[in-house]
Amino acid sequence: MSTSGTGRQILGLGCGQPNGSAEILLKAALRAAEDVGAQAELVRVDELRLPSGAAEAAEPDDAWWLWERLVECDGLIVSTPIISRTVAARLKLLIDRLLGPNADAAIIDGLLELRRQGREPAVPFRVDERVLKPRVAGFLAVGGSLTSQWKTLALPIMHTTTFSMHMAVVDQVQFEGAGTPRSVVLDTAALDRAAQLGRNVAGQLGTPFEAARYLGPPGLCPMCHLDVIVLRGADVECATCGARGRLAPDLQVTWTDLATSVISMDEKRAHAAEIQQTAARHHELREPIDQRARAFDAYDPAIRPDRP
Repeated sequence: MSTSGTGRQILGLGCGQPNGSAEILLKAALRAAEDVGAQAELVRVDELRLPSGAAEAAEPDDAWWLWERLVECDGLIVSTPIISRTVAARLKLLIDRLLGPNADAAIIDGLLELRRQGREPAVPFRVDERVLKPRVAGFLAVGGSLTSQWKTLALPIMHTTTFSMHMAVVDQVQFEGAGTPRSVVLDTAALDRAAQLGRNVAGQLGTPFEAARYLGPPGLCPMCHLDVIVLRGADVECATCGARGRLAPDLQVTWTDLATSVISMDEKRAHAAEIQQTAARHHELREPIDQRARAFDAYDPAIRPDRP
């Protein structure tokens, strides 16, 4: 599905240093997306004010400014440096702040149905119907190490930016050997691959989840297309998304249950129902819960830094 001339919007999230290797790759992707007709915006996560705890003032807070760009965009490209095998800390913070239940497509869909029936849920989540808009996404991760074990967790964690909103990840790639600032520019193949990712995302803007085509490396899991798995005897579970299968004697995996993947709406709906059922059950137990919790309130061995 071509987007040439449609003016659909791609949001690029840069999670590394301004003008560093991760941002250079992101710009290569966004520029290529613009070349095939998309409109691009780049947000540097390091420039956002994202208070995350009681030690920080609640305002100013740029989280909801970013939320508006997320729910309005048709596509998302996230680019991060790989740090200690995983992603930049600010990306993790953003995920925790914005992309929980209030961004969950199954929860929003279920709450809208309840309201159409004139009912209210046990947990009153904020409802933003724009969450349900079709979106596609791509991931770029770049590190200095040349060995795979120093990159293992980056792409799996990046998937947590798209699980909740049910975005279809159509491409993902990680790069290596960029161990000094901005040095990815020496890798022409990396810049070309990032540009291809930009075109792959731009070429499917507006495509419903079920129709989106994955164009990246195949991977082992048919849902997230990654290779990080959990083995329990012959039982296989994708550690990234939760798809399940069986390991055959020839070491081939037969995937037997894709509905357990958090990428699937079936699993999202099951999780949403679990949340509501737990809340309803605990509502009846609120008084004993509070009474038992008070026994811990008086015990406080916390220490804090001295501040003027």
